[in-house]
Amino acid sequence: MRTPYYRYDLGLLDRTLAKIRECTEGHPNWHVHYAIKANANPTLLERIRKAGLGIDCVSGGEISKALENGFPATSIVFAGVGKADWEIDLALEKGIACFNVESQAELEVIIERCQALGRTAHIALRVNPNVDAHTHAGITTGLSENKFGIEIPMLEPIIRRAIECDCLVFEGLHFHIGSQILDMEPFMTLADRVNELQDNLEGKGIKLHSINVGGGLGVDYDNPEQNDMPCLESYFKVFEDRLKLRPGQQLHFELGRAVVAQCGRLITRVLYVKQGTVKKFAIVDAGFTELIRPAFYGAHHKIVNLSSDGPLEKYDVVGPICESSDTFEKDALLPEIRRGDLIAILTAGAYGETMASCYNCRPLPKSCFD
Repeated sequence: MRTPYYRYDLGLLDRTLAKIRECTEGHPNWHVHYAIKANANPTLLERIRKAGLGIDCVSGGEISKALENGFPATSIVFAGVGKADWEIDLALEKGIACFNVESQAELEVIIERCQALGRTAHIALRVNPNVDAHTHAGITTGLSENKFGIEIPMLEPIIRRAIECDCLVFEGLHFHIGSQILDMEPFMTLADRVNELQDNLEGKGIKLHSINVGGGLGVDYDNPEQNDMPCLESYFKVFEDRLKLRPGQQLHFELGRAVVAQCGRLITRVLYVKQGTVKKFAIVDAGFTELIRPAFYGAHHKIVNLSSDGPLEKYDVVGPICESSDTFEKDALLPEIRRGDLIAILTAGAYGETMASCYNCRPLPKSCFD
């Protein structure tokens, strides 16, 4: 296959999905939704659907993609700070399970669209719990300074507005504190914050049918071959032990990266080895058009030379895009690289293919499956 392309290990994906089932079995009120923004490849979606996961969407396009791939509308939750009118209308017409509403302004527009279409919307209010996830600034979402959610002091009157509106069914609260979280402490803090908030609301006569704690569980980008699955047991155990659910209350999770990141790798070919006065460059045919995370976030992905077991040398592994930020790793210690070698960039199953672009008029990458 012409490089660059994505190669997915479907066996690893199946094992990850089986571990999610194992961790959640015995909890009929627990519901896991796959965050489709992580990867919308149809082959992966088919396996995720067959494993019984629902879908977490953040756009009308993602709702359409989920429906096209066989997910029932009743398994779809719809988040995002900027839902356009047409996206709200689409979700209402398809009968999705729940809107995760991020502001009073959005709530008023949903009410307006419900009245115009003669529909009823099930809604949860997304709360900004001001929990520091200790992750990259670009992917933290639970601090007061972030654009996401409703701050706790502003919450009660918005809840009462939702409860009083005939065209809305108020389900409960939604939370999401960030992404690529490896330490369980932020999730513990979130559970404690949810407990405190729920106690406070019940004291004011407000009961919640559901709690949605979002996702955010990270994966091991540094040693993916040794740790080929995220810490799912520890993640779910936090909420099992710490969250004080009421009888019959539903608990929702939204995992994306943790489901698909480790089953994907980007395969690229070395075009040139360029010796400079200070650096040696391995110039490959993949760029940030195929995998933008290193350029966008400064993210690290382990790189493997599939074609060599020669002596180790240092290389800056860079792409062909006409931007200096098109660099996968600096001073990467790799077996001697030659023109034509195949290079694998690991743990690229999440936010890789789905964020690919046609910048420099480059074609989108293909994919294959093991």
